[in-house]
Amino acid sequence: MKISRCIKNPVLYIRKALYYAIGNTVARMFYPPRLYKSVWFSGLSSLGWEWATKGLLHQKLFGANSGAWWPVARFQKVVNPDNISFHVDDINNFQMSGTYFQAIGAISVGKGTYIAQNVGIITANHDLLNLDRHSEAKPVSIGERCWIGMNSVILPGVTLGPVTVVGAGSVVTKSFPEGYCVIAGNPARIVRRISV
Repeated sequence: MKISRCIKNPVLYIRKALYYAIGNTVARMFYPPRLYKSVWFSGLSSLGWEWATKGLLHQKLFGANSGAWWPVARFQKVVNPDNISFHVDDINNFQMSGTYFQAIGAISVGKGTYIAQNVGIITANHDLLNLDRHSEAKPVSIGERCWIGMNSVILPGVTLGPVTVVGAGSVVTKSFPEGYCVIAGNPARIVRRISV
C-alpha cells in the first residue's frame, strides 16, 4: 500500500494496521506457520492479515468452516477441508463469497488457479434412491493456472488440465485433462483452444 494513499485515508491505514497486529499475534496461535509463508503475508498491508483476522472471528469464534487450517471467508462453505489440497499461495480462492467446496472425495487445485464467486466444486451427488445419502465420491482435480468463472459447477470425477478456463455459469460434467482450452456451456464443451 502506498504511503500517499494512507495519508489521504487515515482510517484505511488504521484498519490495515489493526489487521496486521491481530493477524500477526493472535491469529498465529490458531493458524499453522506454513500459512504465513504465503505471498499474501508479505507486508504490513497484505490482504492475508485481514483474512486471518476475519477468519478468527468466523471460524474460531463462531465455528463456520472451523475444520479448515487456513482462513475461509464468512459466506463460503468448505466440507471436509482435510480432503482439499492446494498451494498456500492460493488461499485467495477461499475468500470469495458463495463458493462451495464439497470435498466428500478429494479436491486438488493446482498452483496459480483462480476460482471466482459462487463456484461449486462437488465430489459426490445425492443417491437417487435415498436423497439423505450421497453416492460414491469421485475426486475432482483442477490443474495449474486454471480460471474457474463465476457461477460455474464442477461435478464429481472431473479432471481439468493446466490452463483451462471455465466460462461463467458453466456446468462441467466431463474431464478435459489435456488443458489449454476454454470450456463453456451446460454441459461444458471446448469453445476455444489456448496456444502457448
